[in-house]
Amino acid sequence: MRCGAVPLPPFFVGGMVCWWNGRLLENRLGLRTPLYDLHVALGARIVDFGGWDMPVNYGSQIEEHHAVRRAAGLFDVSHMCVLDLRGARTREFLRKLLANDVLRLTQPGKALYSCMLREDGGIIDDLIVYYLDPTWFRMVVNAGTRDKDLAWIRAHASEIGVEVQERRELAMIAVQGPQARAHLASLLAPPEAAAALGLGAFCGAQLGAWFVARTGYTGEDGFEVMVPVADATALWQRLNELGVRSCGLGARDTLRLEAGMNLYGSDMDESTQPLESGLAWTVAFEPAERRFIGRSALEDLRAAGGGQSAIGLLLADRAVMRSHQRVATAAGDGCVTSGTFSPTLARSIALARVPAAAAIVGGTVQVEVRGKLLDARVVRPPFVRHGRVLVELDGTVTAAY
Repeated sequence: MRCGAVPLPPFFVGGMVCWWNGRLLENRLGLRTPLYDLHVALGARIVDFGGWDMPVNYGSQIEEHHAVRRAAGLFDVSHMCVLDLRGARTREFLRKLLANDVLRLTQPGKALYSCMLREDGGIIDDLIVYYLDPTWFRMVVNAGTRDKDLAWIRAHASEIGVEVQERRELAMIAVQGPQARAHLASLLAPPEAAAALGLGAFCGAQLGAWFVARTGYTGEDGFEVMVPVADATALWQRLNELGVRSCGLGARDTLRLEAGMNLYGSDMDESTQPLESGLAWTVAFEPAERRFIGRSALEDLRAAGGGQSAIGLLLADRAVMRSHQRVATAAGDGCVTSGTFSPTLARSIALARVPAAAAIVGGTVQVEVRGKLLDARVVRPPFVRHGRVLVELDGTVTAAY
């Protein structure tokens, strides 16, 4: 997102909506997940998030953040859109649709992170796709981009005979932290618990009525679990009883930013390309004959060189960096795309987009905070992963917990 850009609008505003299967409820203010009533009962502070009424915290956001880094926390991510893609040509379809290459997926349950691009290379959305069998892939896309994603995917799928099914009957809960996997496994029958604990990173499996995936958005180990709507409340309560802390969007944001993970609509959108958003690793240019949507634009950008690059920033001052703040460099101005106070590092961190010539790790730039230019050190994200600080603080790299 460019400096001064307006955040993406909610995909529903004042949505008087009622979908037939109970996943979404009629609501004058916004869409609600199946766990909404439980969030209210637990004392959550509810905010609008892209048209959804979602919990931002249940008390102390910092304590929720630390619970995930040190033990375990759980998040309602039922607002995400789960799609099943089926048909004999599904793999062929996804090799054109996505910048990353699903041909890399050979093990059932293995997942891939990718961007879905416009012809000009702009990012329509970032997503996860799971390989379930040669004719069946599962995709999880962002809530705020649901409508445009579905329209784009269905338009291209219809050309190749791929069926697109939205799985509205599923809720989705993320259980994250060093103790998360053990807590979730304790709720499963022994064979299913063993299968869940045996999952490799970025792999999922259908275990009875639940789809359990070793994925997440916090920089910690854990699971994302897709369950029938009828199971969601009981699962949440049983995890609470085991000591897993309820966490809201506030902690989710500070955790993902410490982990150096992009947020759609802030760190990338349709006006930006993966190569300038720290996502070059998600673009598979080989084999050269795979002509995915947006490839030509990315090849032109790569050949031209220069342009902009994504960086991490660490601020020594007590101020806090925020989205849209100007980043002044000798090579020209850039922009903070996401910024916050890091509970783990006890200082402000940010992701930013700057001229490529200024993206020098260890260098210094200046961020305009409340009219003052403050020095910030350029670092390579992530800042924190798996409980460890990965950037130098005052000349040293230390363990967080």
